Amino acid sequence: MYTENIDDCPLRRSLQALGGKWSLIIIKVMGEHELRFNELVKGIPDISEKVLIDKLKVLAGAGIVLRKNFHEVPPRVSYRLTDRGEEALQIVEKLEEFGEKLKLHR
Repeated sequence: MYTENIDDCPLRRSLQALGGKWSLIIIKVMGEHELRFNELVKGIPDISEKVLIDKLKVLAGAGIVLRKNFHEVPPRVSYRLTDRGEEALQIVEKLEEFGEKLKLHR
């Protein structure tokens, strides 16, 4: 029986940060590289720029992604995974392994 306080549920916190269609894909594409916004767009061609911006804000707010401003004209920004983001990347890689196993059982 699930008895934890729903407001303090670790699984819910994880899903709030990592859930949705795009967050895990963004983490995977970033991997261990620092990428500019346009590089992320090219790496995930089927995501809209608005959704990518929104998801990057959520991931940055959760401490998973670090946004780096270069204070130049024209504006230049890059993104990279934090230590917490690298932990999330390990989860993404485990999910990929699980997905491969599912593929084998079809």
